Amino acid sequence: MAKNAFYAQSGGVTAVINASACGVIEAARQHPDKIANVYAGRNGIIGALTEDLIDTNKESAEAIAALRHTPSGGFGSCRYKLKSLEANKREYERLIEIFKAHDIGYFFYNGGGDSADTCYKVSQLSETMGYPVQAIHVPKTVDNDLPITDNCPGFGSVAKYIAVSTLEASFDVRSMAKTSTKIFVIEVMGRHAGWIAAAGGLVEDHNIPVVILFPEVEFNQDKFIALVKEKVEKFDFCTIVVSEGAHWPNGKFLAEQGTRDAFGHAQLGGAAPVVANMVKDALGYKFHWAVADYLQRAARHLASKTDVEQAYAMGKAAVEFAIAGDNSIMPTIDRTSNKPYAWAVGKAPLSEVANVEKMMPKEFITEDGFGITQACKDYLLPLIQGEDYPPYENGMPKYVQLDNVAVEKKLEKFEL
Repeated sequence: MAKNAFYAQSGGVTAVINASACGVIEAARQHPDKIANVYAGRNGIIGALTEDLIDTNKESAEAIAALRHTPSGGFGSCRYKLKSLEANKREYERLIEIFKAHDIGYFFYNGGGDSADTCYKVSQLSETMGYPVQAIHVPKTVDNDLPITDNCPGFGSVAKYIAVSTLEASFDVRSMAKTSTKIFVIEVMGRHAGWIAAAGGLVEDHNIPVVILFPEVEFNQDKFIALVKEKVEKFDFCTIVVSEGAHWPNGKFLAEQGTRDAFGHAQLGGAAPVVANMVKDALGYKFHWAVADYLQRAARHLASKTDVEQAYAMGKAAVEFAIAGDNSIMPTIDRTSNKPYAWAVGKAPLSEVANVEKMMPKEFITEDGFGITQACKDYLLPLIQGEDYPPYENGMPKYVQLDNVAVEKKLEKFEL
Protein backbone atom coordinates (compact mmCIF):
# COMPACT_ATOMS: atom_id res chain seq x y z
CA MET A 1 0.00 0.00 0.00
CA ALA A 2 1.09 3.56 -0.71
CA LYS A 3 2.44 5.57 2.21
CA ASN A 4 2.40 9.33 2.72
CA ALA A 5 5.55 11.43 2.65
CA PHE A 6 6.62 14.27 4.91
CA TYR A 7 8.63 17.16 3.44
CA ALA A 8 10.13 20.06 5.38
CA GLN A 9 12.35 23.04 4.67
CA SER A 10 15.09 23.85 7.16
CA GLY A 11 17.29 26.77 8.09
CA GLY A 12 17.95 29.82 5.95
CA VAL A 13 15.96 29.68 2.74
CA THR A 14 17.36 30.28 -0.75
CA ALA A 15 16.33 31.49 -4.18
CA VAL A 16 15.85 27.86 -5.30
CA ILE A 17 14.79 25.77 -2.28
CA ASN A 18 11.22 25.88 -3.62
CA ALA A 19 12.51 24.33 -6.85
CA SER A 20 13.56 21.33 -4.75
CA ALA A 21 10.10 21.28 -3.15
CA CYS A 22 8.61 21.32 -6.63
CA GLY A 23 10.85 18.41 -7.60
CA VAL A 24 9.78 16.38 -4.56
CA ILE A 25 6.04 16.97 -4.99
CA GLU A 26 5.90 16.58 -8.76
CA ALA A 27 7.93 13.36 -8.59
CA ALA A 28 5.74 12.01 -5.80
CA ARG A 29 2.60 12.73 -7.83
CA GLN A 30 4.01 10.58 -10.62
CA HIS A 31 4.10 7.56 -8.28
CA PRO A 32 0.66 7.40 -6.58
CA ASP A 33 1.11 3.65 -6.11
CA LYS A 34 4.06 4.40 -3.77
CA ILE A 35 3.32 7.86 -2.33
CA ALA A 36 -0.32 8.73 -1.63
CA ASN A 37 0.30 12.34 -0.55
CA VAL A 38 3.05 14.72 0.46
CA TYR A 39 2.49 16.50 3.76
CA ALA A 40 4.70 19.54 4.26
CA GLY A 41 5.74 20.82 7.67
CA ARG A 42 4.51 24.33 8.34
CA ASN A 43 7.65 26.23 9.35
CA GLY A 44 9.92 23.25 8.92
CA ILE A 45 10.46 20.49 11.45
CA ILE A 46 8.39 22.43 13.97
CA GLY A 47 5.39 21.59 11.79
CA ALA A 48 6.02 17.90 12.42
CA LEU A 49 6.56 18.25 16.16
CA THR A 50 3.40 20.32 16.61
CA GLU A 51 1.42 18.29 14.05
CA ASP A 52 0.97 21.37 11.91
CA LEU A 53 1.00 19.65 8.55
CA ILE A 54 0.12 21.07 5.14
CA ASP A 55 -1.82 19.03 2.60
CA THR A 56 0.00 19.59 -0.69
CA ASN A 57 -2.68 17.59 -2.53
CA LYS A 58 -4.89 20.66 -2.09
CA GLU A 59 -2.54 22.64 -4.34
CA SER A 60 -3.06 22.65 -8.11
CA ALA A 61 -0.43 21.34 -10.49
CA GLU A 62 0.04 24.93 -11.69
CA ALA A 63 0.71 26.21 -8.17
CA ILE A 64 3.24 23.47 -7.45
CA ALA A 65 4.94 24.12 -10.81
CA ALA A 66 5.16 27.84 -9.94
CA LEU A 67 7.24 26.96 -6.86
CA ARG A 68 10.12 26.35 -9.28
CA HIS A 69 10.44 30.08 -9.98
CA THR A 70 9.43 31.39 -6.51
CA PRO A 71 12.09 32.30 -3.90
CA SER A 72 12.11 31.65 -0.15
CA GLY A 73 10.33 28.75 1.56
CA GLY A 74 6.83 28.13 0.27
CA PHE A 75 5.89 26.14 3.38
CA GLY A 76 7.92 28.12 5.90
CA SER A 77 11.24 27.18 7.43
CA CYS A 78 12.77 27.42 10.91
CA ARG A 79 16.01 27.50 12.79
CA TYR A 80 15.28 24.72 15.21
CA LYS A 81 17.90 22.07 15.83
CA LEU A 82 16.83 18.85 17.44
CA LYS A 83 19.24 17.93 20.21
CA SER A 84 20.97 14.57 20.36
CA LEU A 85 18.92 11.42 20.83
CA GLU A 86 20.31 11.10 24.35
CA ALA A 87 19.56 14.72 25.31
CA ASN A 88 16.01 14.88 23.96
CA LYS A 89 14.65 11.54 22.83
CA ARG A 90 11.07 12.74 23.33
CA GLU A 91 11.24 14.98 20.24
CA TYR A 92 12.39 12.15 18.01
CA GLU A 93 9.76 9.85 19.49
CA ARG A 94 7.18 12.56 18.80
CA LEU A 95 8.23 12.60 15.14
CA ILE A 96 7.69 8.86 14.91
CA GLU A 97 4.29 9.23 16.61
CA ILE A 98 3.28 11.83 14.01
CA PHE A 99 4.54 9.64 11.19
CA LYS A 100 2.54 6.70 12.54
CA ALA A 101 -0.63 8.74 13.02
CA HIS A 102 -0.51 10.07 9.46
CA ASP A 103 0.79 6.91 7.79
CA ILE A 104 4.04 8.59 6.75
CA GLY A 105 6.71 6.26 5.41
CA TYR A 106 8.98 8.78 3.71
CA PHE A 107 10.83 11.73 5.28
CA PHE A 108 12.36 14.33 2.96
CA TYR A 109 14.32 16.99 4.85
CA ASN A 110 15.52 19.89 2.70
CA GLY A 111 18.37 21.75 4.34
CA GLY A 112 22.03 22.02 5.27
CA GLY A 113 24.33 20.28 7.72
CA ASP A 114 22.07 20.42 10.77
CA SER A 115 19.12 18.94 8.88
CA ALA A 116 21.36 16.19 7.47
CA ASP A 117 22.18 15.28 11.08
CA THR A 118 18.48 15.27 12.06
CA CYS A 119 17.59 13.16 9.03
CA TYR A 120 20.28 10.65 9.93
CA LYS A 121 19.05 10.38 13.53
CA VAL A 122 15.45 9.90 12.42
CA SER A 123 16.49 7.06 10.11
CA GLN A 124 18.28 5.36 13.03
CA LEU A 125 15.52 5.87 15.60
CA SER A 126 12.69 4.77 13.35
CA GLU A 127 14.26 1.33 13.03
CA THR A 128 14.68 0.90 16.80
CA MET A 129 11.08 1.98 17.41
CA GLY A 130 9.74 -0.57 14.98
CA TYR A 131 8.35 1.96 12.50
CA PRO A 132 10.75 2.18 9.56
CA VAL A 133 10.84 5.54 7.78
CA GLN A 134 12.92 6.13 4.69
CA ALA A 135 14.77 9.34 5.52
CA ILE A 136 16.29 11.20 2.57
CA HIS A 137 18.13 14.47 2.97
CA VAL A 138 17.64 16.99 0.13
CA PRO A 139 20.75 19.22 0.01
CA LYS A 140 20.40 22.99 0.32
CA THR A 141 22.71 25.70 1.56
CA VAL A 142 23.99 28.97 0.15
CA ASP A 143 27.17 28.39 2.17
CA ASN A 144 28.10 25.49 -0.17
CA ASP A 145 29.63 23.62 2.75
CA LEU A 146 28.03 20.16 2.53
CA PRO A 147 30.58 17.40 1.86
CA ILE A 148 30.73 14.89 -1.01
CA THR A 149 28.38 16.80 -3.33
CA ASP A 150 30.29 18.99 -5.82
CA ASN A 151 28.13 21.97 -4.87
CA CYS A 152 24.92 22.72 -3.01
CA PRO A 153 21.62 23.96 -4.47
CA GLY A 154 21.23 27.60 -3.51
CA PHE A 155 24.91 28.41 -3.84
CA GLY A 156 25.02 28.94 -7.61
CA SER A 157 22.35 31.63 -7.43
CA VAL A 158 23.84 33.48 -4.48
CA ALA A 159 27.24 33.31 -6.19
CA LYS A 160 25.71 34.80 -9.35
CA TYR A 161 24.03 37.57 -7.36
CA ILE A 162 27.23 38.48 -5.49
CA ALA A 163 29.39 38.36 -8.62
CA VAL A 164 26.96 40.57 -10.58
CA SER A 165 26.30 42.98 -7.69
CA THR A 166 30.01 43.34 -6.98
CA LEU A 167 30.67 44.02 -10.65
CA GLU A 168 27.93 46.64 -10.97
CA ALA A 169 28.87 48.44 -7.74
CA SER A 170 32.52 48.42 -8.78
CA PHE A 171 31.64 50.14 -12.06
CA ASP A 172 29.88 52.79 -9.96
CA VAL A 173 32.88 53.31 -7.68
CA ARG A 174 35.30 53.46 -10.60
CA SER A 175 33.26 56.24 -12.21
CA MET A 176 33.40 58.32 -9.00
CA ALA A 177 36.91 57.51 -7.81
CA LYS A 178 38.72 60.59 -9.12
CA THR A 179 36.97 63.04 -6.83
CA SER A 180 34.90 60.91 -4.44
CA THR A 181 34.55 57.29 -3.28
CA LYS A 182 37.59 55.07 -3.70
CA ILE A 183 36.55 52.06 -1.60
CA PHE A 184 33.49 49.87 -1.84
CA VAL A 185 33.03 47.08 0.71
CA ILE A 186 30.40 44.36 0.32
CA GLU A 187 29.74 41.92 3.14
CA VAL A 188 28.49 38.46 2.23
CA MET A 189 27.29 35.38 4.08
CA GLY A 190 29.59 32.53 5.06
CA ARG A 191 30.35 31.83 8.71
CA HIS A 192 33.15 29.30 8.30
CA ALA A 193 33.44 28.75 4.55
CA GLY A 194 34.33 31.47 2.06
CA TRP A 195 32.57 30.14 -1.03
CA ILE A 196 30.25 33.13 -1.41
CA ALA A 197 33.06 35.61 -0.85
CA ALA A 198 35.05 33.78 -3.52
CA ALA A 199 32.29 34.50 -6.04
CA GLY A 200 33.00 38.21 -5.63
CA GLY A 201 36.48 37.51 -6.95
CA LEU A 202 35.09 36.72 -10.39
CA VAL A 203 35.04 40.47 -11.09
CA GLU A 204 38.82 40.41 -11.37
CA ASP A 205 38.46 39.18 -14.95
CA HIS A 206 36.57 42.41 -15.69
CA ASN A 207 39.55 44.57 -14.75
CA ILE A 208 38.23 45.27 -11.22
CA PRO A 209 40.77 45.45 -8.36
CA VAL A 210 39.36 43.25 -5.62
CA VAL A 211 40.49 42.12 -2.17
CA ILE A 212 38.69 39.20 -0.49
CA LEU A 213 38.59 38.40 3.22
CA PHE A 214 37.93 34.67 3.75
CA PRO A 215 36.96 32.83 6.95
CA GLU A 216 39.64 30.25 6.07
CA VAL A 217 42.40 32.89 6.28
CA GLU A 218 43.28 34.64 9.54
CA PHE A 219 42.88 38.38 9.11
CA ASN A 220 46.17 40.27 8.97
CA GLN A 221 45.40 43.96 9.22
CA ASP A 222 48.83 45.26 8.14
CA LYS A 223 48.95 43.09 4.99
CA PHE A 224 45.36 43.97 4.20
CA ILE A 225 45.90 47.73 4.43
CA ALA A 226 49.09 47.52 2.39
CA LEU A 227 47.30 45.61 -0.39
CA VAL A 228 44.36 48.02 -0.49
CA LYS A 229 46.79 50.95 -0.72
CA GLU A 230 48.63 49.24 -3.58
CA LYS A 231 45.37 48.61 -5.48
CA VAL A 232 44.13 52.18 -5.09
CA GLU A 233 47.44 53.63 -6.19
CA LYS A 234 47.34 51.48 -9.31
CA PHE A 235 43.61 51.59 -10.22
CA ASP A 236 42.40 54.69 -8.31
CA PHE A 237 39.82 52.53 -6.46
CA CYS A 238 39.38 49.13 -4.83
CA THR A 239 36.50 46.76 -4.08
CA ILE A 240 36.62 44.64 -0.93
CA VAL A 241 34.52 41.49 -0.45
CA VAL A 242 34.36 40.43 3.19
CA SER A 243 32.81 37.24 4.48
CA GLU A 244 30.79 37.61 7.67
CA GLY A 245 33.04 34.87 9.06
CA ALA A 246 36.31 36.78 8.58
CA HIS A 247 38.17 36.66 11.89
CA TRP A 248 41.23 37.77 13.78
CA PRO A 249 44.06 35.33 14.61
CA ASN A 250 42.51 34.80 18.06
CA GLY A 251 39.35 33.49 16.42
CA LYS A 252 37.13 36.48 17.17
CA PHE A 253 34.95 37.49 14.23
CA LEU A 254 35.39 40.97 12.79
CA ALA A 255 31.59 41.16 12.83
CA GLU A 256 30.90 39.55 16.19
CA GLN A 257 28.12 41.30 18.13
CA GLY A 258 28.30 39.34 21.36
CA THR A 259 24.91 37.65 20.83
CA ARG A 260 23.94 34.08 19.90
CA ASP A 261 21.37 32.57 17.56
CA ALA A 262 19.05 29.60 18.19
CA PHE A 263 21.83 27.14 17.36
CA GLY A 264 24.27 28.79 19.79
CA HIS A 265 26.30 30.32 16.96
CA ALA A 266 27.69 33.83 17.36
CA GLN A 267 25.38 36.27 15.57
CA LEU A 268 27.28 38.08 12.87
CA GLY A 269 26.67 41.22 10.86
CA GLY A 270 28.75 44.35 10.65
CA ALA A 271 32.07 43.28 9.15
CA ALA A 272 31.66 45.72 6.25
CA PRO A 273 31.60 48.92 8.35
CA VAL A 274 34.43 47.58 10.52
CA VAL A 275 36.61 47.01 7.46
CA ALA A 276 35.58 50.25 5.73
CA ASN A 277 36.41 52.35 8.77
CA MET A 278 39.69 50.48 9.20
CA VAL A 279 40.71 51.56 5.69
CA LYS A 280 39.49 55.12 6.29
CA ASP A 281 41.49 55.41 9.54
CA ALA A 282 44.66 54.02 7.95
CA LEU A 283 44.53 55.56 4.47
CA GLY A 284 41.91 58.30 4.57
CA TYR A 285 39.96 56.99 1.56
CA LYS A 286 36.29 57.81 1.25
CA PHE A 287 34.17 54.68 1.25
CA HIS A 288 30.74 53.13 0.82
CA TRP A 289 29.73 49.75 2.17
CA ALA A 290 26.80 47.35 1.81
CA VAL A 291 25.60 44.19 3.52
CA ALA A 292 23.98 41.83 1.01
CA ASP A 293 22.15 39.92 3.79
CA TYR A 294 18.74 38.52 2.69
CA LEU A 295 19.06 40.11 -0.76
CA GLN A 296 21.76 37.64 -1.82
CA ARG A 297 19.76 34.52 -0.98
CA ALA A 298 16.32 35.80 -2.05
CA ALA A 299 17.24 37.12 -5.51
CA ARG A 300 15.24 34.68 -7.64
CA HIS A 301 15.11 37.26 -10.45
CA LEU A 302 18.83 36.67 -11.00
CA ALA A 303 18.99 32.95 -10.25
CA SER A 304 21.48 30.73 -12.03
CA LYS A 305 19.76 28.40 -14.47
CA THR A 306 22.24 25.70 -13.54
CA ASP A 307 21.29 26.13 -9.88
CA VAL A 308 17.55 25.96 -10.57
CA GLU A 309 17.95 22.78 -12.59
CA GLN A 310 20.13 21.16 -9.93
CA ALA A 311 17.79 22.14 -7.08
CA TYR A 312 14.83 20.59 -8.90
CA ALA A 313 16.87 17.49 -9.75
CA MET A 314 17.83 16.93 -6.10
CA GLY A 315 14.17 17.00 -5.02
CA LYS A 316 13.14 14.65 -7.83
CA ALA A 317 16.04 12.28 -7.14
CA ALA A 318 15.20 12.14 -3.43
CA VAL A 319 11.78 10.69 -4.28
CA GLU A 320 13.16 8.30 -6.88
CA PHE A 321 15.81 7.00 -4.45
CA ALA A 322 13.17 6.56 -1.73
CA ILE A 323 10.73 4.56 -3.83
CA ALA A 324 13.65 2.43 -5.02
CA GLY A 325 14.27 1.49 -1.38
CA ASP A 326 17.15 3.79 -0.43
CA ASN A 327 17.32 5.12 3.12
CA SER A 328 19.57 7.46 5.11
CA ILE A 329 21.13 9.01 2.02
CA MET A 330 21.49 12.38 0.31
CA PRO A 331 21.32 12.92 -3.45
CA THR A 332 24.49 14.61 -4.69
CA ILE A 333 25.61 16.69 -7.64
CA ASP A 334 28.56 14.93 -9.26
CA ARG A 335 30.66 17.02 -11.66
CA THR A 336 31.65 14.77 -14.54
CA SER A 337 33.33 17.38 -16.73
CA ASN A 338 34.55 20.95 -16.33
CA LYS A 339 34.91 21.98 -19.97
CA PRO A 340 32.28 21.49 -21.20
CA TYR A 341 30.53 21.50 -17.83
CA ALA A 342 28.52 18.35 -17.16
CA TRP A 343 27.06 16.81 -14.03
CA ALA A 344 25.09 13.78 -12.90
CA VAL A 345 23.00 12.78 -9.88
CA GLY A 346 24.79 10.63 -7.30
CA LYS A 347 24.15 9.74 -3.68
CA ALA A 348 26.00 9.74 -0.38
CA PRO A 349 25.30 7.99 2.95
CA LEU A 350 24.10 10.41 5.62
CA SER A 351 26.63 8.92 8.04
CA GLU A 352 29.30 10.63 5.92
CA VAL A 353 27.38 13.91 5.48
CA ALA A 354 26.08 14.74 8.96
CA ASN A 355 28.25 17.17 10.94
CA VAL A 356 30.89 17.48 8.21
CA GLU A 357 31.70 20.96 6.87
CA LYS A 358 33.43 21.53 3.51
CA MET A 359 35.81 24.48 3.45
CA MET A 360 37.45 26.24 0.53
CA PRO A 361 40.42 24.18 -0.67
CA LYS A 362 43.79 25.86 -0.22
CA GLU A 363 44.41 25.67 -3.96
CA PHE A 364 41.36 27.91 -4.53
CA ILE A 365 42.86 30.81 -2.53
CA THR A 366 45.83 32.84 -3.80
CA GLU A 367 49.11 32.60 -1.93
CA ASP A 368 48.66 36.03 -0.32
CA GLY A 369 45.26 34.94 1.07
CA PHE A 370 43.29 37.80 -0.52
CA GLY A 371 42.10 36.41 -3.85
CA ILE A 372 40.98 33.37 -5.84
CA THR A 373 43.01 31.21 -8.19
CA GLN A 374 42.18 30.12 -11.72
CA ALA A 375 41.20 26.70 -10.33
CA CYS A 376 38.58 28.42 -8.19
CA LYS A 377 37.26 30.36 -11.17
CA ASP A 378 37.04 27.14 -13.17
CA TYR A 379 34.97 25.66 -10.34
CA LEU A 380 32.69 28.68 -9.87
CA LEU A 381 31.92 29.81 -13.41
CA PRO A 382 29.82 26.79 -14.50
CA LEU A 383 27.64 27.19 -11.40
CA ILE A 384 26.49 30.71 -12.29
CA GLN A 385 25.74 29.98 -15.93
CA GLY A 386 22.39 30.68 -17.53
CA GLU A 387 19.37 32.79 -16.64
CA ASP A 388 16.03 31.38 -15.49
CA TYR A 389 13.85 34.45 -15.15
CA PRO A 390 10.49 34.19 -13.37
CA PRO A 391 7.38 35.39 -15.21
CA TYR A 392 6.64 39.09 -14.77
CA GLU A 393 3.35 40.94 -14.40
CA ASN A 394 3.02 44.73 -14.20
CA GLY A 395 6.78 44.99 -13.92
CA MET A 396 7.02 42.68 -10.90
CA PRO A 397 7.97 39.00 -10.66
CA LYS A 398 4.91 36.81 -10.42
CA TYR A 399 5.59 34.53 -7.46
CA VAL A 400 3.16 31.95 -6.12
CA GLN A 401 1.66 32.04 -2.62
CA LEU A 402 0.29 28.64 -1.73
CA ASP A 403 -2.99 28.05 0.14
CA ASN A 404 -1.17 25.78 2.62
CA VAL A 405 -4.33 24.00 3.81
CA ALA A 406 -3.82 22.29 7.18
CA VAL A 407 -4.17 18.54 7.70
CA GLU A 408 -6.56 17.55 10.47
CA LYS A 409 -4.74 16.82 13.74
CA LYS A 410 -4.98 13.39 15.36
CA LEU A 411 -2.77 13.60 18.44
CA GLU A 412 -2.55 15.56 21.69
CA LYS A 413 -0.81 18.93 21.77
CA PHE A 414 2.97 18.80 22.13
CA GLU A 415 5.00 21.50 23.91
CA LEU A 416 8.36 22.33 22.40
